[in-house]
Amino acid sequence: MHAPLEQSPALNQIRSIRHGFFGRRGGVSEGEFAALNASISVGDDSGNVAENIHRAVMALKAGPLPVAMAKQVHGTDVLTIRAGHDFKARPEADALVTDQPGIALGILTADCVPILLADPESGIIGAAHAGWRGAVGNILAATVNAMAELGAGVEDIVVAIGPSISAPAYEVGDTFAQMIREQFPHTSDFLATKGYEKPHFDVPGLVRHQAEDLGLATFEQVGGCTYHSPELYFSHRHATHSGTRAGRQISLIAKS
Repeated sequence: MHAPLEQSPALNQIRSIRHGFFGRRGGVSEGEFAALNASISVGDDSGNVAENIHRAVMALKAGPLPVAMAKQVHGTDVLTIRAGHDFKARPEADALVTDQPGIALGILTADCVPILLADPESGIIGAAHAGWRGAVGNILAATVNAMAELGAGVEDIVVAIGPSISAPAYEVGDTFAQMIREQFPHTSDFLATKGYEKPHFDVPGLVRHQAEDLGLATFEQVGGCTYHSPELYFSHRHATHSGTRAGRQISLIAKS
Protein backbone atom coordinates (compact mmCIF):
# COMPACT_ATOMS: atom_id res chain seq x y z
CA MET A 1 0.00 0.00 0.00
CA HIS A 2 1.34 3.41 -0.98
CA ALA A 3 0.76 6.37 1.28
CA PRO A 4 -1.17 9.34 -0.18
CA LEU A 5 0.93 12.39 -0.96
CA GLU A 6 0.65 15.95 -2.18
CA GLN A 7 2.90 17.28 -4.92
CA SER A 8 4.10 20.47 -6.54
CA PRO A 9 3.15 20.76 -10.24
CA ALA A 10 6.43 22.58 -10.94
CA LEU A 11 8.56 19.87 -9.31
CA ASN A 12 6.52 17.23 -11.14
CA GLN A 13 7.63 18.74 -14.43
CA ILE A 14 11.25 17.80 -13.69
CA ARG A 15 11.46 14.25 -15.03
CA SER A 16 14.52 13.24 -13.01
CA ILE A 17 12.98 14.30 -9.69
CA ARG A 18 10.58 12.42 -7.44
CA HIS A 19 9.00 14.13 -4.46
CA GLY A 20 6.08 14.14 -2.08
CA PHE A 21 4.65 15.93 0.93
CA PHE A 22 3.05 13.26 3.11
CA GLY A 23 0.44 13.71 5.81
CA ARG A 24 -0.73 11.33 8.50
CA ARG A 25 -2.68 8.87 6.32
CA GLY A 26 -1.58 5.53 4.90
CA GLY A 27 0.64 4.15 7.65
CA VAL A 28 0.60 1.43 10.30
CA SER A 29 1.02 3.44 13.52
CA GLU A 30 -1.89 3.53 15.95
CA GLY A 31 -3.48 5.80 18.54
CA GLU A 32 -2.02 9.28 18.79
CA PHE A 33 0.44 8.49 16.01
CA ALA A 34 -2.05 7.09 13.52
CA ALA A 35 -1.11 6.44 10.91
CA LEU A 36 2.00 7.55 8.93
CA ASN A 37 4.19 8.85 11.75
CA ALA A 38 7.80 9.08 10.54
CA SER A 39 9.55 10.03 13.79
CA ILE A 40 11.20 7.63 16.24
CA SER A 41 11.56 10.36 18.87
CA VAL A 42 7.91 10.89 19.80
CA GLY A 43 7.22 7.55 21.49
CA ASP A 44 6.05 5.44 18.55
CA ASP A 45 7.20 1.87 17.86
CA SER A 46 10.40 1.91 15.79
CA GLY A 47 9.16 -0.91 13.57
CA ASN A 48 6.04 1.05 12.71
CA VAL A 49 8.12 4.12 11.88
CA ALA A 50 10.39 2.10 9.59
CA GLU A 51 7.39 0.68 7.74
CA ASN A 52 5.81 4.13 7.45
CA ILE A 53 8.96 5.63 5.93
CA HIS A 54 9.21 2.67 3.55
CA ARG A 55 5.62 3.25 2.41
CA ALA A 56 6.33 6.92 1.79
CA VAL A 57 9.48 6.14 -0.19
CA MET A 58 7.69 3.57 -2.33
CA ALA A 59 4.94 6.10 -3.06
CA LEU A 60 7.56 8.13 -4.95
CA LYS A 61 7.63 5.25 -7.49
CA ALA A 62 11.41 5.32 -7.76
CA GLY A 63 12.15 2.07 -5.94
CA PRO A 64 13.30 1.39 -2.35
CA LEU A 65 15.64 4.37 -2.02
CA PRO A 66 17.75 4.99 1.08
CA VAL A 67 16.62 8.09 2.99
CA ALA A 68 19.07 10.65 4.37
CA MET A 69 17.71 12.49 7.39
CA ALA A 70 19.05 14.75 10.12
CA LYS A 71 18.44 15.44 13.78
CA GLN A 72 16.46 18.65 13.36
CA VAL A 73 17.31 21.29 15.97
CA HIS A 74 15.54 24.44 14.66
CA GLY A 75 18.78 25.91 13.35
CA THR A 76 20.10 26.87 9.91
CA ASP A 77 22.87 24.31 9.35
CA VAL A 78 22.81 22.45 6.03
CA LEU A 79 24.14 18.91 5.59
CA THR A 80 25.60 17.92 2.20
CA ILE A 81 24.95 14.25 1.43
CA ARG A 82 27.85 12.75 -0.50
CA ALA A 83 28.70 9.29 -1.84
CA GLY A 84 29.27 6.80 0.97
CA HIS A 85 26.90 8.57 3.37
CA ASP A 86 25.95 6.63 6.51
CA PHE A 87 22.16 6.54 6.32
CA LYS A 88 21.87 5.41 9.93
CA ALA A 89 23.52 8.63 11.11
CA ARG A 90 21.43 11.66 12.03
CA PRO A 91 23.81 14.65 12.31
CA GLU A 92 22.33 17.86 13.68
CA ALA A 93 21.05 19.97 10.78
CA ASP A 94 17.79 21.39 9.48
CA ALA A 95 18.42 21.06 5.76
CA LEU A 96 20.03 18.57 3.40
CA VAL A 97 21.32 18.87 -0.16
CA THR A 98 22.84 16.42 -2.60
CA ASP A 99 23.91 15.91 -6.20
CA GLN A 100 23.83 12.12 -5.83
CA PRO A 101 21.19 10.07 -7.68
CA GLY A 102 19.31 7.27 -5.99
CA ILE A 103 19.06 9.03 -2.61
CA ALA A 104 15.97 10.51 -0.97
CA LEU A 105 16.25 13.49 1.36
CA GLY A 106 13.73 13.49 4.20
CA ILE A 107 12.40 16.27 6.44
CA LEU A 108 10.00 15.82 9.38
CA THR A 109 7.42 18.42 10.40
CA ALA A 110 4.28 18.84 12.49
CA ASP A 111 3.43 22.55 11.94
CA CYS A 112 6.83 23.83 10.73
CA VAL A 113 7.31 24.50 7.03
CA PRO A 114 8.76 21.67 4.90
CA ILE A 115 10.68 22.98 1.89
CA LEU A 116 11.68 20.90 -1.15
CA LEU A 117 14.00 22.28 -3.82
CA ALA A 118 15.44 21.14 -7.15
CA ASP A 119 17.54 22.54 -9.97
CA PRO A 120 16.24 20.91 -13.19
CA GLU A 121 19.47 21.71 -15.04
CA SER A 122 21.98 20.10 -12.67
CA GLY A 123 19.64 17.71 -10.86
CA ILE A 124 20.81 19.02 -7.49
CA ILE A 125 18.14 18.74 -4.81
CA GLY A 126 17.50 20.03 -1.32
CA ALA A 127 15.09 19.68 1.60
CA ALA A 128 14.71 22.00 4.58
CA HIS A 129 12.75 22.32 7.81
CA ALA A 130 11.70 25.86 8.74
CA GLY A 131 10.11 26.56 12.07
CA TRP A 132 10.01 30.20 13.14
CA ARG A 133 13.68 30.07 14.19
CA GLY A 134 14.77 28.59 10.88
CA ALA A 135 12.62 31.01 8.95
CA VAL A 136 13.89 34.18 10.66
CA GLY A 137 17.42 32.81 10.21
CA ASN A 138 16.65 32.27 6.50
CA ILE A 139 17.36 28.57 6.25
CA LEU A 140 16.00 28.78 2.70
CA ALA A 141 18.94 30.99 1.67
CA ALA A 142 21.38 28.68 3.46
CA THR A 143 19.97 25.70 1.57
CA VAL A 144 20.11 27.51 -1.77
CA ASN A 145 23.72 28.52 -1.08
CA ALA A 146 24.65 24.92 -0.31
CA MET A 147 23.03 23.80 -3.56
CA ALA A 148 24.95 26.51 -5.43
CA GLU A 149 28.21 25.21 -3.93
CA LEU A 150 27.43 21.86 -5.54
CA GLY A 151 26.86 23.56 -8.91
CA ALA A 152 23.19 24.53 -8.93
CA GLY A 153 22.11 27.74 -10.64
CA VAL A 154 20.13 29.85 -8.20
CA GLU A 155 17.95 31.29 -10.94
CA ASP A 156 17.04 27.72 -12.03
CA ILE A 157 15.93 26.40 -8.63
CA VAL A 158 12.32 25.37 -8.19
CA VAL A 159 11.06 25.46 -4.59
CA ALA A 160 7.86 24.18 -3.03
CA ILE A 161 6.66 24.34 0.55
CA GLY A 162 4.23 21.85 1.97
CA PRO A 163 1.54 21.69 4.64
CA SER A 164 2.32 23.85 7.67
CA ILE A 165 0.59 25.96 10.28
CA SER A 166 -1.09 29.06 8.83
CA ALA A 167 -0.95 32.53 10.34
CA PRO A 168 -4.58 32.42 11.61
CA ALA A 169 -3.69 29.35 13.69
CA TYR A 170 -0.29 30.54 14.89
CA GLU A 171 -0.90 32.89 17.79
CA VAL A 172 2.44 33.91 19.33
CA GLY A 173 1.60 36.52 21.95
CA ASP A 174 2.98 39.94 22.81
CA THR A 175 6.31 38.79 24.30
CA PHE A 176 7.20 36.79 21.20
CA ALA A 177 6.15 39.64 18.93
CA GLN A 178 8.35 42.09 20.83
CA MET A 179 11.30 39.70 20.56
CA ILE A 180 10.80 39.45 16.80
CA ARG A 181 10.66 43.24 16.46
CA GLU A 182 13.84 43.70 18.50
CA GLN A 183 15.98 40.79 17.35
CA PHE A 184 14.69 40.09 13.83
CA PRO A 185 13.22 43.41 12.64
CA HIS A 186 13.58 42.37 9.00
CA THR A 187 10.86 39.76 9.60
CA SER A 188 8.47 41.87 11.66
CA ASP A 189 6.22 42.51 8.65
CA PHE A 190 5.07 38.91 9.06
CA LEU A 191 3.60 39.58 12.47
CA ALA A 192 -0.15 39.91 12.03
CA THR A 193 -2.15 41.92 14.55
CA LYS A 194 -5.18 43.23 12.67
CA GLY A 195 -8.28 41.26 13.60
CA TYR A 196 -6.51 39.27 16.31
CA GLU A 197 -6.60 39.67 20.08
CA LYS A 198 -2.91 38.69 20.21
CA PRO A 199 -0.21 38.76 17.49
CA HIS A 200 0.11 35.90 15.02
CA PHE A 201 3.16 34.98 12.93
CA ASP A 202 3.06 34.02 9.25
CA VAL A 203 5.95 31.59 8.81
CA PRO A 204 4.92 30.31 5.34
CA GLY A 205 4.50 33.91 4.20
CA LEU A 206 8.01 34.75 5.39
CA VAL A 207 9.47 31.77 3.50
CA ARG A 208 7.56 32.80 0.38
CA HIS A 209 8.96 36.34 0.64
CA GLN A 210 12.49 34.99 1.04
CA ALA A 211 12.08 32.86 -2.07
CA GLU A 212 11.07 35.94 -4.03
CA ASP A 213 14.08 37.87 -2.72
CA LEU A 214 16.44 35.06 -3.78
CA GLY A 215 15.21 35.24 -7.37
CA LEU A 216 14.42 31.55 -7.63
CA ALA A 217 12.85 30.23 -10.81
CA THR A 218 9.55 29.07 -9.32
CA PHE A 219 7.87 29.03 -5.92
CA GLU A 220 4.79 26.99 -5.08
CA GLN A 221 2.80 26.24 -1.94
CA VAL A 222 1.20 22.82 -1.58
CA GLY A 223 -1.38 21.50 0.90
CA GLY A 224 -3.32 23.05 3.73
CA CYS A 225 -2.95 24.22 7.31
CA THR A 226 -1.74 21.47 9.61
CA TYR A 227 -3.59 22.89 12.63
CA HIS A 228 -6.93 23.25 10.90
CA SER A 229 -6.84 19.78 9.29
CA PRO A 230 -5.83 17.35 12.07
CA GLU A 231 -7.46 14.48 10.19
CA LEU A 232 -4.96 14.99 7.35
CA TYR A 233 -1.79 16.19 9.09
CA PHE A 234 0.09 15.92 12.36
CA SER A 235 0.05 19.22 14.25
CA HIS A 236 2.09 19.75 17.41
CA ARG A 237 0.01 22.75 18.40
CA HIS A 238 -3.30 20.98 17.84
CA ALA A 239 -2.11 17.96 19.83
CA THR A 240 -0.93 20.20 22.66
CA HIS A 241 -4.29 21.96 22.78
CA SER A 242 -6.00 18.55 22.77
CA GLY A 243 -3.79 17.06 25.49
CA THR A 244 -2.24 14.43 23.22
CA ARG A 245 1.05 13.86 21.39
CA ALA A 246 1.74 14.54 17.72
CA GLY A 247 3.53 12.35 15.25
CA ARG A 248 5.64 13.80 12.45
CA GLN A 249 4.90 13.76 8.73
CA ILE A 250 7.68 13.31 6.22
CA SER A 251 8.49 15.23 3.06
CA LEU A 252 10.76 13.53 0.53
CA ILE A 253 12.67 14.48 -2.60
CA ALA A 254 14.94 12.29 -4.70
CA LYS A 255 16.95 12.42 -7.90
CA SER A 256 16.34 9.24 -9.88
